[in-house]
Amino acid sequence: MMGQMKYEMVVVGALETNCYLVYCEETLECAVVDPGADPERIIHKISELSLKPVILINTHGHIDHVGANKDIKEKYDVPLCIHSSDSKMLDNILASAMGLFLGAKKSPEPDRYLEEGETIPIGHFFLKVIHTPGHSPGSISLSWDGFLLSGDLLFCGGVGRTDLPGGSWSVLEDSIRNRIFNFPDDTVVLPGHGPSTSVGQEKMANPFIR
Repeated sequence: MMGQMKYEMVVVGALETNCYLVYCEETLECAVVDPGADPERIIHKISELSLKPVILINTHGHIDHVGANKDIKEKYDVPLCIHSSDSKMLDNILASAMGLFLGAKKSPEPDRYLEEGETIPIGHFFLKVIHTPGHSPGSISLSWDGFLLSGDLLFCGGVGRTDLPGGSWSVLEDSIRNRIFNFPDDTVVLPGHGPSTSVGQEKMANPFIR
């Protein structure tokens, strides 16, 4: 028996970002996704579950999703990965008042870039990378059996902002309609903020995508 892929959500920072620990139930190997702030809370949960981080992933480069990259990378010595189109954002996270407000630290440089369609091994399982731009040029989603981690692309009853640098409403809408909505309706969507939802629920009731 290989167990299954599971996840734990840790809500971090003043903007209540959802940091996800996606892990293999048997090996306890774990991906740390979007450590936006509060590294001590993330580290405590990792320790509580006896997880073994093997990779650090940013779904996009906005400060509320990358602010604790430095602490997590230094603690676990794991590769930091992001899509190349958002990599330059990591150089600028302290250039705004928001960085100070969120207590962010300067992020390390990414160790490698994630590409559309690649698979990331986590114990006996894999995360699949889906390039879903619109909220930012390099926004990605991550999928595994019955689950989709959507970053700030799609929320329960909402969508990501497109008024920040590199955002585009037409691109975001295309990513949702032609990438996310191709998943089965019962796929659980785990967004970057707020509660989980499903593909079917958002097709039916999301007021921004009709």
